[in-house]
Amino acid sequence: MNLSFRNRIAFYYMMATAIIMAVVFGAIFFTVKETVWQNLDNDLSYEAKKHTGEIHLIGDSILFMNKAEWEEREHREIQVNPVFIQLIDKQGKLMDKSPNLKLDQLPFKASEFGGHFDTKLNDRAIRQAQMPIERNGKIKGYILAAMSSESAFSIILKLRNVLLISYFIVLIGLYFVSRFLAGRSIIPVQGITNTITRITKNNLKERVSLPQNQDEIYNLSSSFNALLQRIEKAMERERQFTSDASHELRTPLAALRGTLEVLIRKPRTQQEYEEKINYSLKEIERMTEILEQLLLLARLETSPGENSAVTSPLSELIDESISHFKTQIDYKKLKVNVEFDQTEKALVPHYYSNIIIDNVISNAIKYSNQNGKISIVTGMYDNQIICTIKDEGIGIKEADLAHIYDSFYRSDALSHKHITGNGLGLSIAKKCADAIHAQLTIESTYGQGTKVTVAFLS
Repeated sequence: MNLSFRNRIAFYYMMATAIIMAVVFGAIFFTVKETVWQNLDNDLSYEAKKHTGEIHLIGDSILFMNKAEWEEREHREIQVNPVFIQLIDKQGKLMDKSPNLKLDQLPFKASEFGGHFDTKLNDRAIRQAQMPIERNGKIKGYILAAMSSESAFSIILKLRNVLLISYFIVLIGLYFVSRFLAGRSIIPVQGITNTITRITKNNLKERVSLPQNQDEIYNLSSSFNALLQRIEKAMERERQFTSDASHELRTPLAALRGTLEVLIRKPRTQQEYEEKINYSLKEIERMTEILEQLLLLARLETSPGENSAVTSPLSELIDESISHFKTQIDYKKLKVNVEFDQTEKALVPHYYSNIIIDNVISNAIKYSNQNGKISIVTGMYDNQIICTIKDEGIGIKEADLAHIYDSFYRSDALSHKHITGNGLGLSIAKKCADAIHAQLTIESTYGQGTKVTVAFLS
């Protein structure tokens, strides 16, 4: 059914009400009908019993007593709803009848023993009762009592027509009232629709107005505003990331282009060629590293937790990372102390944990002072595997701690131009930690060193 949302609400409400009204109106109709027939049957039974006391049996004959007085009363009184009485024997032969029957005769139905049924007298509807006449435990005949049922039929027919007409009138009126109320109820939804229509990629600041009542529409509006907030932040991060990535790649490309342009201006010595080519190779290596890290960030954004099934001992990952950076450690003459407290066999997701440990240890080495010290301690606390990596290097300024997970952000980069890096390491480490539901905490004091704590779920 191709109806609008407002019309569907009105239609479903009307259908539900139609079913309820049908049940209620049906109950009213059948209750009134049963009551009318029950009252009529009670009156007939009363008349039959009353006149049973006014008969006498003479042999096989059944006759009314004081019939002359009865006839005289019929002439004096005008009966609005007369009662017809008739006496018959066991075979259904007429014995006697009330004066108002005149030449007519009530029908006898042997199957309706002591019951009530509808029939006709002179083509007019009547209700008839049929009761046996007993003497000494034997049935001598039957007394038949009848009354006109036309008024009862008229009442029932009028009630049926009133209920049917009221039923359809109420349903039609209810549909339009429901449609009006539904239209007013979905005004907030229309407001949300209009806001969505106005919002574009370049217009994410607008928000849906929250209704006064904190109902389902309020929750929908709040959820939609929260979604817009997340989209706006994601778009902002995308713009910032694109800008930073372009800047980071533009710098080595410009240096590489300038070097090659200078190199071809005039003939050079072999040493000059080798020097410029080695410089160019370093710039290419730098761009390659940036691109690999950007691809890694993209994978972490699109499919977090994808490679978390394979696990490895945390101690092995730390040993491998220290071996990987042995050249840098020896160059700066650093002392690395490692302490595994009951965690030699503690298992962590290999792929993500390896990236986290590598990036944190790499930063600790890069930002440590010459002849410095790095401490790596692991332990088990509250069903968590805790790894702490602490250096005694240059540290991070307190104002910069809020931005250390931002892509391409480097704390006080101008003061440390001699330290290579592109500001992606901690951003990657944080996304890896989020992918395996680990907690990454960084504490630092500028000029004294940095402490990084990674809490893995055991």
